[in-house]
Amino acid sequence: MKYTLIIVLTGLLVLTSCSTRKEIVYFQGAEELENKKNLMNFEPVFEVNDILHVKVSSLNEDVVAPFQMNSGGQSQGGGGGGQSPSLMGYMVDVDGNIQFPVLGKVPAGGLSRSELEAYLTEEIKTYVTDPVVAVRLLNFRVIVLGETGQSVVQVENERISMPELLASVGGITYDGLRDNILVIREVDGVKSIGRVDMTTADVFSNPFYYLKQNDIVYVEPTLRKVKSAGWVTSPMGLISIG
Repeated sequence: MKYTLIIVLTGLLVLTSCSTRKEIVYFQGAEELENKKNLMNFEPVFEVNDILHVKVSSLNEDVVAPFQMNSGGQSQGGGGGGQSPSLMGYMVDVDGNIQFPVLGKVPAGGLSRSELEAYLTEEIKTYVTDPVVAVRLLNFRVIVLGETGQSVVQVENERISMPELLASVGGITYDGLRDNILVIREVDGVKSIGRVDMTTADVFSNPFYYLKQNDIVYVEPTLRKVKSAGWVTSPMGLISIG
């Protein structure tokens, strides 16, 4: 009876240790995407503690000088003396505002980059006829954990998808679940949870396909990896039972 149990358990161990094509291959059913339009428009919105770099330009640079950070040797809205301009920015405060030269308190929280650029352009037109405003989010990052290259990924263009993120850290290891990737997201102080399945073409319509700043992405281990961390790691381990 004991040896029958060992044979059965050994067979189950062998079967569960093998991965199937469905578990490994990305974007299964991708043929259905042929000629489909992308209906997802994604642009992150600014949140509390985000750091924004704002550049105001004009045909006459002298007239926009008061709107530049550190104008006249003063540090406005964040950024310290001696810092590179590319590292200086305006921090969004707990009320969702930034302190901007001349304009004072400017609402930024909850606005996208294009919305804040449009708002600032209209406000600065009171003083300058042809202002051009460019806003950039300096602290866009995504944290990656689990069965992949663990890293804090800095995003320069304010837009990154799940496939791009995984590619940037070397992909998912053989021991990682591709069909149940966890995304932890915080919006206005409230956390939400999402799941992403990279094995189906449906991933392209998943609301967590595009990642937001400060998202946490966790790739869970497979059952095979979990078992390997325990004491039953081989058929020899089963033989020792009893």
